Amino acid sequence: MGRAVAAPAAGAAVGGVILVLPSGEPVSAKGASLLAHARMLPLARSLATAGAAEGLVAHVVRYARRGWNGTEAHLAADARWAVEEVVRRYGDVPVCLVGHGMGGRAALWAADHPAVNSVLAMAPWLPEEDRAAEPEPVRQLVGRRVLIMHGTNDARTDPELSYRLAERAKKSSRDICRFEVHSDGHALRQHHTEVLALASDFVLGSLLSRTYSRPVADALAAPPPLGLRMPLAAGFGRSLRP
Repeated sequence: MGRAVAAPAAGAAVGGVILVLPSGEPVSAKGASLLAHARMLPLARSLATAGAAEGLVAHVVRYARRGWNGTEAHLAADARWAVEEVVRRYGDVPVCLVGHGMGGRAALWAADHPAVNSVLAMAPWLPEEDRAAEPEPVRQLVGRRVLIMHGTNDARTDPELSYRLAERAKKSSRDICRFEVHSDGHALRQHHTEVLALASDFVLGSLLSRTYSRPVADALAAPPPLGLRMPLAAGFGRSLRP
């Protein structure tokens, strides 16, 4: 798991941990991608810095392999190992899994660890639905707060698949919402400021019990499809907090 990306303020006890999960590849025995890891560092720093005064710590997970590799689900296994390492290092603290692309899928799968209280899945990579295959698991999301965000112009991971997963999960767990980033692609760069503000709002609200912004609270409370097709408004975050 490596060193923390950002440490809490001097004298502050660790109050929560953010585990950031980079994307990967469908099939690969290669080691972790340094590029994918580097891409997630700014997000990890930003989230941890925003909560440093209250003891938040962030780590970007280094996978043993970069491939999901079918039923082996190596990225999800590495994510669970990282949560165990958090418990070993920091004790009984809440953990938020934040993943992008295939890391988003790993975050959703690894939510079954008891230390995990929340999941942020950004443009999650999900397999095409196949009637002969088992559907993506959702039972592990019960009791966790989950936010999925997806660009409507994502050409690499189908946003409709993340909607269908959220719709199934919402039937057994009310604390799930999904935001659509209109006109944005897989990397969520076009509306980077709003995406970062939404991520921060959700992660800090989940780990530090801060009050969620009105859009996030409304999305969590709204029934499908409203709370699962919530548009991320332009300018989100500019006046949410001092």
